[in-house]
Amino acid sequence: MESGQNLVGYTASKKVGNAVERNFSKRRLRAIFREFNDSLGNGTYVLVAKRKIINEDFEKIKKDFILSIKKLRAFKPIIQTI
Repeated sequence: MESGQNLVGYTASKKVGNAVERNFSKRRLRAIFREFNDSLGNGTYVLVAKRKIINEDFEKIKKDFILSIKKLRAFKPIIQTI
């Protein structure tokens, strides 16, 4: 893996719903990951869709993603120059 490159996998089982719902849930996960990719530390990420993602507000999903990443301490450290 090259420096600064993240590997990511998306999964949605049949428990999430039919093919249309599974694809929709993975599109939502891709959009969120794309938004925060530059802020994440190098690594491999696997995002698993759950049934709730289909009807949940997108901003709520984004907040949950941020909370999870903070718990994992996967955000890049902020380097401040004075």
